[in-house]
Order: sequence, then structure tokens, then C-alpha cells
Amino acid sequence: MFTFKVDDNIEIELLQQQHKEELFHLIDKSREHLRKWLLWVDKRQSATDFEPIIPIWLTNYANNNGFDAGIRFNGELVGMIALHYIDWKNKATSIGYFLAEEDQGKGIITKCVKALIDYLFGVLDLHRIEIQCAINNSKSIAIPERLGFSKEGIKKDGQWLYDYYEDIVTYSLLNK
Repeated sequence: MFTFKVDDNIEIELLQQQHKEELFHLIDKSREHLRKWLLWVDKRQSATDFEPIIPIWLTNYANNNGFDAGIRFNGELVGMIALHYIDWKNKATSIGYFLAEEDQGKGIITKCVKALIDYLFGVLDLHRIEIQCAINNSKSIAIPERLGFSKEGIKKDGQWLYDYYEDIVTYSLLNK
């Protein structure tokens, strides 16, 4: 099982089938918070809903094409971080993340994204990383701004969320 130690308290761990109950519990306890930003939350009503998705995550990782992984804080699953499709020709990728509401404000996502940036630029020699956030998700936007990403622009009505469109802001960081 792949794990990446961020610091003494935080690890990024590739999730497998044995984690589906724990993952469901994480999402269920923060459901109201997460559904404000993530359309897929309502589609996950039981642990079995993750059974077809986890093999896709593992295949992406095995094919060196990104990953979806859990974030553990002091051993507890508190969120997820994803390295989306890697465009190897252009040496580019994007990062996505979410955190349980009760674990926000502890620097967990900032530390995870920073560690991932160091790996993507230092080890994989990628050139460009993007982070996209809902324009009204100030906590999510704070991450790329804190880490020196440049704001590229706003995609009007970039995401359909239940019954309305949400504008999406794109940030980028280049390996110089």
C-alpha cells in the first residue's frame, strides 16, 4: 500500500477496498459541508458506492496517471487529495482536495499540497500545476493563494451544482 509521509502527523495514503467504510463515514459526517462544493457527495449513500470507484483510482495510480488518496491526520482519515490526469506531453496536472469540516484550520491541506508540489516538480519534473476552486469557497481558494499560485481567471458558470451554476477560479504554479 502506497503512503506518503507529509510530516509527523499527516500521511497521504492510497485508498483500497478495505477503506470504503472509513471513507463513507468521513463523507457522511461532513455531508452537508461537502455537498456545498461537490456534486458527487449525494451519489455516495453507502460504503458499497465506493466499490466500483476504488479500482479506477488504483488503476490510475498503477498507470502513472495520478491518484485519489486519503489524508490521515494522527492516523484518522480526515480528507482526500487527488492528482488528476497527468498530461505527460505538457508536463502538467491539477490537484483537488477536500477535508472534513471539523479538521479545517489546522494547515492539513496546505501541508499536503505543498508536499505534493515538491514531489511533482522535484521528482516527476512536471512544469505546471493547476488548482480549480468554486469562486465562493474561500477556504479552498486560500490554499493556492497561500502557496504562491497565480490566479489565471474565472470560468463563468464552470460547474453545475444541484440547481445552479457556480463560477470556477483557476490558479496555476509553474516549475521555474
